[in-house]
Amino acid sequence: MYQPPQQRRRRSYAPFIVAIILAGGLIVGLKTLFGGGGGSGSSDGGGGGGTAAKRACDDSGITLNVTASSEKAELLRKMANSYNGHQVNGKCVDVLVTSKASGGAMTALARGWDTRQDGPKPDVWTPASNGWISLLKQRAEGSDRGQLVGVDLPTIAKSPLAIAMPKPMAQAMGWPGKKIGWSDILELADDPKGWARYGHPEWGDFRLGKTNPNFSTSGLNATIGAYFAATGLSGDLSEKDVSDKKTQDFVRGVERSIVHYGDISLTFLSNLQHADDEGTAMSYISAVAIEEKSIWDYNQGNPTGDPATLGKHDKPKIPLVAIYPKEGTLFSDHPYAILSWTTGDKKAAAEDFLKYLQSGDEQAEFAKYAFRSYDGTPGDLITAANGLNPKEPAKTISVPTPNVLDKILTSWAGLRKPANVLMVIDTSGSMGAPVEGTGKSKLELAKQAAINSLGQFGPNDQVALWTFSLKQDGDKDYRELVASSKNNRAELKARLDGLIPGGGTGLYDTSLAAYKYVLGHQTSDAINAVVFLTDGKNEDQNSISLDNLLPDLRKETGQDTVRMFTIAYGSDADLDVLKQISQSTDAAAYDSRKAGSIDQVFTAVISNF
Repeated sequence: MYQPPQQRRRRSYAPFIVAIILAGGLIVGLKTLFGGGGGSGSSDGGGGGGTAAKRACDDSGITLNVTASSEKAELLRKMANSYNGHQVNGKCVDVLVTSKASGGAMTALARGWDTRQDGPKPDVWTPASNGWISLLKQRAEGSDRGQLVGVDLPTIAKSPLAIAMPKPMAQAMGWPGKKIGWSDILELADDPKGWARYGHPEWGDFRLGKTNPNFSTSGLNATIGAYFAATGLSGDLSEKDVSDKKTQDFVRGVERSIVHYGDISLTFLSNLQHADDEGTAMSYISAVAIEEKSIWDYNQGNPTGDPATLGKHDKPKIPLVAIYPKEGTLFSDHPYAILSWTTGDKKAAAEDFLKYLQSGDEQAEFAKYAFRSYDGTPGDLITAANGLNPKEPAKTISVPTPNVLDKILTSWAGLRKPANVLMVIDTSGSMGAPVEGTGKSKLELAKQAAINSLGQFGPNDQVALWTFSLKQDGDKDYRELVASSKNNRAELKARLDGLIPGGGTGLYDTSLAAYKYVLGHQTSDAINAVVFLTDGKNEDQNSISLDNLLPDLRKETGQDTVRMFTIAYGSDADLDVLKQISQSTDAAAYDSRKAGSIDQVFTAVISNF
């Protein structure tokens, strides 16, 4: 069992349903580079972090694989590195931590973990919320995998969901003296006067950021919270409550204020940091639903939450503050689930590592990064000076039963803000190159990933398709294959399936044309976006330059924009350029330089809609 070392080691602490299944619901080995200047970092979908695992044992030791949600994965990895070398049952223990989206990990476990696409098979799973455990139990029920998680679910840290808002906006709404909740958000979102309602017409419309509840715990908890707010309940939410027209109208109203969704909250926080750097923080989003701990991270200039990057960026000019919804909120309780196949020495090691994480010294380390303790006690950082309140939340919400959670996610799919998306696929000659170990070319894998992603779009989403290389249509480097429509999924599949590679890469002209096309066909009640995949660099010598392209992609402060979500596909993709393009449109750039990961990356990208 865990015995504290006699002398404390010195350490370096620099800090649901159908759509996911389409591509395995995974975002494996994926590092997502966001447009907000936060740099690269592990994401809630990420498989890698900034801290390498430090093994202390030889091959005769015990290796314990822990899969953790991103907001704590790097911190857990540092703790594991300090723990490694402990003896359990006379054997040396190494704990290896992998970061994975809570929703993606849940789906992977439910359908049977596949190490080829899911990463190392976990002995311990620690998602951000117990809600994912409930969903896993239901997904795996009746399967030949049996009960994957036991009844006893200890926690290692806690953090409540909050509505994070730029401080001046929160003050305009009456914070901190006034209790604010989802009902106030809905009233503001519905008001055609926007922020003029509170005397600030210069702030424009109310814009909410919320992650996709099929992937992200903050998105799941925010969605649950909205349903509870609509009913006035704090527990015992029923399927009938979820289906009630009044409830659905309330949730639909909240969703209509969404800027865009996403697989992780890092998208919003990194973009917000970039906007703050440029003095336009309040024109990007008015609020974002995130964990209390992530508010502290942002206010330290560290939106990734990675301890290794803490202190490497200035604190924001306009900090965020936490609004704890007056209707009640949920805690991310970070359960520690020892999976059923973890037995013998591995189980003993898992139990020992849990005791280590719950020990006083390690709980103090969690508190240094604004987590509350595993029993919910707020630490020294949960203060008004940091925009947080140790006395909140005054009212908490119980996690609904698994069948009600399922109903919420199904209901949300029909109520979420619709999307107006142009998919732009590179068909240059280099896309015909084979991908080692797959027996397929880059284009074949990309086509299949795009086809798989079509099922993530809802019946109210409009989707169009372009391809590009060089001079595909006269002097144009791009060609429209499928016009935008709600009823074109069969045509999209057929045209994607028929793509063939050839020619060079006309990246810049195509980027601008795609942006202008969606801008000219945008609708005010939809998420207007471009999904742009390329495996190369601009090769059109007669095209617009990058220096001239980027200003044309930037919007005026307060205006709605077309967001360009870019995918750097394969090792030759110009990742830096794609990041600049996405950054200019307040979107995100995704790294799929490991070409075999494209299926998972496409799933993550489409989660923005």
